[in-house]
Amino acid sequence: MKRLLFVGIILLLGTGVSSAALATPIVVATHAVLGEFTQIVGGDVIEVTTIIPSGFCPAFYDLCPSDIAAVSRATMVLYSGIEPWMDSLLDAVGGTAPVVLLTGEWNTPDAAAEKVDAIAAALSELLPGDAERFAANAAAYKAELASLAVSLKAQAATLNVAAVPVISMAWQEMFVSWLGFDVVATYGMPGNLSLQDLVDLAAVGTTGNAVAVIDNLQSGVNFGAKLAREIDAIHVVLSNFPGAMPWTATVLDLFVQNAEALFTAVAPRL
Repeated sequence: MKRLLFVGIILLLGTGVSSAALATPIVVATHAVLGEFTQIVGGDVIEVTTIIPSGFCPAFYDLCPSDIAAVSRATMVLYSGIEPWMDSLLDAVGGTAPVVLLTGEWNTPDAAAEKVDAIAAALSELLPGDAERFAANAAAYKAELASLAVSLKAQAATLNVAAVPVISMAWQEMFVSWLGFDVVATYGMPGNLSLQDLVDLAAVGTTGNAVAVIDNLQSGVNFGAKLAREIDAIHVVLSNFPGAMPWTATVLDLFVQNAEALFTAVAPRL
């Protein structure tokens, strides 16, 4: 009887049985974007745990004991490289699960598609028996991203946003430029900026006839608001993470709402 059971196990493993029939792998993602993409690609083959609540910026997150517990149970860990506490977390856990670094921005449909591909590749390496399923899920989602990209670009072209000069916080510049706006200047983290930076940016904005100052919610919006007042521009606040603003439950929703916020703000000035 024991020999038959042993043979049965060997046959089960040898048939390339889906990982879903075994213990469900746990993939830990540091933030909501990686968590969402991982769940979309992995489907019900995996369980996804996201450390940082939706809408929070990784740079300002404070670790808690439950985060250490989550990573200690992980089959794989994904992070972006913008989490200053990541090394401390991994040192505290000391686990053997593969840790995958996915650098770069995600806040355009094109950049999001690249992240989806990278996650599909990482999951396929971890669970090769489900690689085809991961590839299919990734392809379906990238089709949604591509369709949305066409729609947003069409709206931007109709409004001729290429003729609209703006100033953007650096973490939103990629999305703003992708839509086609004329970004005449960018600025970094508000906490690192001085009064002289405000004066210099105001001069550039005035010379460049900037009609909007585009802020990033997670990095703070007071500096951008002051700059907008200085140059009599519209202050527009966008988000890099889903869930932080109304109607942004998903990354697709986030792209739509960020674009609509920009289009609505600048339309009266066109």
